[in-house]
Parts: sequence; C-alpha cells; structure tokens
Amino acid sequence: MLFDTLTIVGVGLIGGAIGLAAKQRGIVGRVVGVGRDRARLQTALELGAIDAIALDLAQGVRDADCVLFAAPVDRIAEQALEAAAFCRRGAILTDAGSTKQAIVERVEAGLPGHVRFVGGHPLAGSEKKGVEHARADLFIDRLTVLTPTERTDAEAVARLRDFWQALGARVQVMTPAEHDRALALTSHLPHLLASALAGILPAEWAALTATGFRDTTRIAGGDPALWTPIFEQNRAALLDALDQLDARLQQFRAALNTADAHAIDSLLFQGKRMRDALGS
Repeated sequence: MLFDTLTIVGVGLIGGAIGLAAKQRGIVGRVVGVGRDRARLQTALELGAIDAIALDLAQGVRDADCVLFAAPVDRIAEQALEAAAFCRRGAILTDAGSTKQAIVERVEAGLPGHVRFVGGHPLAGSEKKGVEHARADLFIDRLTVLTPTERTDAEAVARLRDFWQALGARVQVMTPAEHDRALALTSHLPHLLASALAGILPAEWAALTATGFRDTTRIAGGDPALWTPIFEQNRAALLDALDQLDARLQQFRAALNTADAHAIDSLLFQGKRMRDALGS
C-alpha cells in the first residue's frame, strides 16, 4: 500500500478513474472525494470510486497522505494552496492538469514548508465527462508526466512515480515548460483543430459526414469549461504550435495553387509516415 488515505479533489472522469484504479489495485487504504456537488460525490461513492465524501476542502485533506487535484486547470493552484494549510506534515500534493508551468509556479511560490507538491499530468481521458464514464483501466500503458523543478522533493517524486506505475501507467519526467510546449502540439492544438473543423460545418451538410469527419472532430465534444482555461494558461506555446501548423498549411496551399502533385504527395507521405509510426 502506497498511501493510507488518498484525497481526490474533483471526482470526475480522471479523478474517478484514479479512485477506482487505486482501490481496485490495493494501492491506497481509503479514498476521500472532495467537491461542491453532493449528488455527484454520491454517484462516485455508489460507483466505488471513493470511500467517503467531503464537501469541505479542509476536512477532506486533513488526514490525507496524498492529495490529488483533478479540477479544471484554472482552479488547481488556488485549491492546492488552500488545502496545504490543513494538510498533515509530509503530505504530498499533486495534480492531473493538462497545463503545468502556470500551476507549478504559482503553487511553489506560496506552498508552506510542511507539505510537498509535484506537478503531474496523466495523458489519458475522453471527450466525455463525469465519474459515470470513469474506468479503472484508464491508465494502463498510458503515459503520465511528472514535472518536478529544482525545488521539488525527490522522495515525493519517487513515491508518485510508484503510484502511477502501480495504476498501470508509464511515467516520464519533464520540466513544466517542456511539458507545456509538447502538449500544445500533441493535445491542445488537436483539440483546437477539431473544434475549428466542426465549427465550420454547415448544418445542411451534417448528413454527409462519415467516419473521417466524425473521427477527426470527436474530441471537439470536450467540455469548453475545461478547455478554455487550458488554452488560456498555455497560450504562448499554443500560438507557437499554431505557427507550425500555419507553415505546413501554407505548403499545402502552395502545392494546390500550382497543381504540384509531387509536392502534395510528398506532404501527404510525411504525414502518413509519422502517423503510422504512432501505431494504432
């Protein structure tokens, strides 16, 4: 057992999956769910994702060895700093947010010395939301990124590495800035593109959408309330990723304008080669 008590703040899809997996694998003794909506927490309790409900953050973290924040990214730092004052000495705080630099910098600037914080991000999820869609196998063979800095406690990083590996995940360590640059291209830009493509579809052509359009735009069904703060917090890196995309689109535009079949074929081949290398 890695932690006697794990507190999850935000028991939705990701938080619920963490609770289910940790309980199923015997990694923690007890899981406490913290949130503002008693009905949602009751659903999490009935589904077995948590063992106890806490509507008050101070009460929910008081006995925790580890507190994991799975809220929207614009709430995580504030929640972590608020919770830290009520945590026991030596408690580990971490998160599952899709941005890291803004969160880590703010938490480290105000974190009291009796607790430890390690930024984290499991690269798993769905366009669906809510604990009812959580699965205990969500993290199996999926990557989780930990983002320590020179101020981060090494023992806390090691314990969280063990925790995520026990959930079935692979773990990679990166700086917060490296994480945000990478995720801008691999996660945030794809969501922006899916939303843009879905947004320009004329209603009268909806019946003509088949597998290609629907697969390409699937993630546009994600909750805007989650994605807007992600775009805001990772604005600079996302703009850089958009610049890279613009450059590639200009190559396609030039090839189409000149009817250069060879250039079109070459660009398509480059994309296919990289996509094939990712596997299924």
